[in-house]
Amino acid sequence: MTKREQILLSVEAASQLIGTTWPLYSFVASNPLSGYEKLPFNEAVTEAAHYLKSKSYPSASLYRTALENHDIDRAVLEEMLKEANCLENPEAYLIQMEQDNNTPLPSTSKLDVIMTKWLAAFMDEGMAEWQMPNKEKGFFKAWKNLASYDKDIGKPSLKHVPDESVDALEQVLSAHNISNYNEVFTSHISALPGWTGYIKHRADTNTVWQQHFPITIEDYLAVRLTIANHLGFSFEMAPKTNQKSEIKALKHVWLKAWEKSFQNKLVSNLVENSTNLNTQTEVPDAQMVFCIDTRSELIRRHVEASGNYETFGYAGFFGIAADYQHYKEDISVKSCPPIVGSPYKISEAPVANTSSENEAFKRNKKIEKSKLRILKRLKNMLPSSFGFVEGSGAFYGLSLVAQSFIPKSFLKVKHSNKQDYESFCEPQITYNGHEHKTIAIDEKVAIVKSGFDLMGWEQFAPLVLFVGHGSQTANNPFASSLDCGACAANPGRHNARLLAALANEKEVRQVLATSYNIQIPEETVFIGAEHNTTTDEIVLFDSQVPETHNTKLKQLKENLGKAQETATAERLGVSYNSVKLAETKAINWGETRPEWGLAKNAAFIVGSRKLTASSNLDGRCFMHSYNWKLDPEGKALAGIMGGPMVVTQWINNHYYFSTVDNDKFGGGSKVTHNITGHFGVVQGNGGDLKMGLPLQSLKSSDTEMYHQPLRLTTIIHAPLERVESIIRDNKHLQMLLDNEWMYLKVMDSSDSNQIKTYSKNYNWIEEKSVSLTKKIEIQQTLEMARN
Repeated sequence: MTKREQILLSVEAASQLIGTTWPLYSFVASNPLSGYEKLPFNEAVTEAAHYLKSKSYPSASLYRTALENHDIDRAVLEEMLKEANCLENPEAYLIQMEQDNNTPLPSTSKLDVIMTKWLAAFMDEGMAEWQMPNKEKGFFKAWKNLASYDKDIGKPSLKHVPDESVDALEQVLSAHNISNYNEVFTSHISALPGWTGYIKHRADTNTVWQQHFPITIEDYLAVRLTIANHLGFSFEMAPKTNQKSEIKALKHVWLKAWEKSFQNKLVSNLVENSTNLNTQTEVPDAQMVFCIDTRSELIRRHVEASGNYETFGYAGFFGIAADYQHYKEDISVKSCPPIVGSPYKISEAPVANTSSENEAFKRNKKIEKSKLRILKRLKNMLPSSFGFVEGSGAFYGLSLVAQSFIPKSFLKVKHSNKQDYESFCEPQITYNGHEHKTIAIDEKVAIVKSGFDLMGWEQFAPLVLFVGHGSQTANNPFASSLDCGACAANPGRHNARLLAALANEKEVRQVLATSYNIQIPEETVFIGAEHNTTTDEIVLFDSQVPETHNTKLKQLKENLGKAQETATAERLGVSYNSVKLAETKAINWGETRPEWGLAKNAAFIVGSRKLTASSNLDGRCFMHSYNWKLDPEGKALAGIMGGPMVVTQWINNHYYFSTVDNDKFGGGSKVTHNITGHFGVVQGNGGDLKMGLPLQSLKSSDTEMYHQPLRLTTIIHAPLERVESIIRDNKHLQMLLDNEWMYLKVMDSSDSNQIKTYSKNYNWIEEKSVSLTKKIEIQQTLEMARN
């Protein structure tokens, strides 16, 4: 193997250990330590801490709060401590953990400062008016052409440095006695994991910016190591140490006890409700399919309580692997999970007799674009910028006052001419890259049938709603993190509307009936809808619903309004004016916590709604509908476990690591955020690109916990043999389970619904179910005995 080949292989190996940093406009949750998933969790976080200088377990203060709030069951904790040969009482170990002062600090090395300056300049995506020269040549060549003017590195002469990044790496490494390239590359990539994670994202997704202005990890390393060599920095890496390993082991035990405590309560709840599985239900007045998102748990409860309604859970892209083309826009966005390709494209087409609405929309759109273009030029052109600031100061001042004190009225005036194209357009699906060609009927049928199969659908109501979700916030760089993760951090309304349109097609229904015996009643009408997760309003896209359904539709809308009132009251903890308060949060430009997103997520439940319908799960569970009786071959379950189950684990790890080390894995404080390049934020005036969630999305205050950092627990109601067979066929799932990146419990339908917990290498531990009522009685008895 040549040295060049060895370098390339080492770069590839080192870059695999860095997670992906997603841009603000498509903020997808992912595990920042995904490259370490081949290791057991406790080993992986220790290995990552060496390179990233990160914390990987909850702080002692979080453990103390959890114990005091009874989120950690003392009996469970004491038993686990005893198994780990820790024989003192929990408070003694809390004190020991609190004395651990090994708190890593963010790196402020000169090399990091120099690199972030160059990365921000090169990777800018149109935010800066003046772009860095020679960007089209790639990062390394563009840097080399300008580096001689950089006083921070002594204005070096780089004539002797090769033009290609790999050759430059070979030159630098040859000047040092280095045997382990992997160690050197991993260390330097890990120094700025936010920036290198975004380089990885651009390279993996081949964005438009990457196509025109390429940057690779090799480029990054070549620039960084060339600068390091010029400044005389040592290439020697700090040796790995086992310092504080006892504290980490102790924190690991406490984490498992916290997780076990949560699991016990949840399992007891499900076991109590399992008696409802065989109850027959009448045909409801309406059925609604919500995303599996944890925020759907609350709204589903309140919708069901408002009338004779049945709800289902399904991944929010509704099984449509597509990009979405906004009406009269030049660009399209991904509208399905990032791990899924986009063979289809969803676009909009005006329906008959709507030419006047269409023309008005196009005219307003053209005027709006012209205003924005002129405004940007006035702000950024040197001759006009000073005069523009002076002249527009009063206008912007009044706007700021209006946004602060009368935000509702301000928005009403601002959007007085706004027109939604959904009122006169219907979605259509074509092949991506061949937008003129509508997809074949058998593919339309497959999309609709797949949804029914995965959810275990048995009967149809007169009204069936597919409810996507999106968030509404103001002045929020992280707004896309609150939209639908299954739609690549975009609203789910487009996919919901399309699935409804496909299910309403007569030809699709005929094929479903004749080929698959799926009989959809003639009176059943499918409607697209969207749940606003900030206000809990559910908007129906019902312009094409026949008049015969007007009465039912009117009643449904009234009940959804009632559900909004009760849902916002519970979520915001108020007894009156809850909807108004939620709406104010949505439009308040100074609101740092407009909604909580997926905070508190801790479990993924796959099974009938009957298992959870009578329980308040506090918005902590992803819920996917599934009927094992209608899936004899396990194909639907394999799809759920291979797709949504993996994605929920991403989300869960994203929240976990953002909580335990917000400086390294999170987004820092919103108060001092600065947007860079349109794609990310930095804290203050520089530093590493933030890769995770901001502090305000995770904590009630700087010190008070909101999200509980627990690894995901999946519970599946199905035959154990079926679940195990799927795991054996999916090595990635097996790896995640064996290495304890997530937990799996099965309510074994082939064995009287006994709960069985997966242990390493396909071992299953049968749990003796204790009812929740009985457990509370036992806990109360123990507390009384202690007192």
